[in-house]
Amino acid sequence: MSIPITLTFASIFALFALVLSFRAGSFRGKSGIPLLFGEPQNMELAERVRVHQNFLEYVPMILIVMGAMEAHGASSTFLYTIGALLFIARIAHAVGLKHDNMAHKGRLIGAAGTALITLVVAGYGLFMGAKALMG
Repeated sequence: MSIPITLTFASIFALFALVLSFRAGSFRGKSGIPLLFGEPQNMELAERVRVHQNFLEYVPMILIVMGAMEAHGASSTFLYTIGALLFIARIAHAVGLKHDNMAHKGRLIGAAGTALITLVVAGYGLFMGAKALMG
């Protein structure tokens, strides 16, 4: 079984996760805050950590479903589109997650885009799974 599209996006997202992790970790090191967000709380560190955590909460599950869909013959156009849109949504979220601005457009685009992509992938995955089960 070969799933090159998912492999490509998983690799891109692995690098993206590394960048987000480095942003949080290097800031933690520069600020000298060993755990959590310091006292008083360092909101820039909190934002960087949350961006990384949020990424890790959503992207792996979508990649798992994408891989299963690709293995079951999903359209390459669909998979490329979903992967690209997810990448755009996660960049928007990383830029837009601000502790003092819940209404930042990037946060809205990132959160809503990720939720919509999750819904589409889950729905199509369920359809493909049911179709395969019914033979």
